Amino acid sequence: MNRRKPIVAIDGPAGSGKSTVARQVAKRLGFTLLDTGALYRCVAFQSRRSGLEATEAAALGELAGAMVVRFEQAGIGKRIWLDGEEVTEAIRTPEISQLASKVSALPAVRQALMGTQRRLGEQGGVVLEGRDIGTVVFPDAEVKVFLEAPDQVRALRRFEELRAKGVEADLA
Repeated sequence: MNRRKPIVAIDGPAGSGKSTVARQVAKRLGFTLLDTGALYRCVAFQSRRSGLEATEAAALGELAGAMVVRFEQAGIGKRIWLDGEEVTEAIRTPEISQLASKVSALPAVRQALMGTQRRLGEQGGVVLEGRDIGTVVFPDAEVKVFLEAPDQVRALRRFEELRAKGVEADLA
């Protein structure tokens, strides 16, 4: 009998440590790490390129459904390819982060990316982190974790992350 490896779903609010924990769990288990936030960043990146506004829900849903995203392990990190173009750094700018937050709230985009996330994780042996991963995307995941952290800790984590990237930030 071929039993697939389990799916590990890690959920929680921004700044709670999902990405850090997911990286460590994936490495320790030898599983693939699927950064679902990168998918939303890819939608934001494509929308900016296409001239679509964050309010154009139907068009953004179509855009999200048509994207081909590939994750590639590169040393201790990963590279992200969008429609054949490497976009790892391009999707990590503050502007794209803000836009990703807006497009991720759109049901049409979330629905389109749910199919992508399920396809990428269906074989198991994956750690997925992100919004609604354990409740909506993979409600039957073998392992589900919800991380929490006090607001002060979350704010400090985000502040330090931005400063490390050279972005001017105010802790308040």
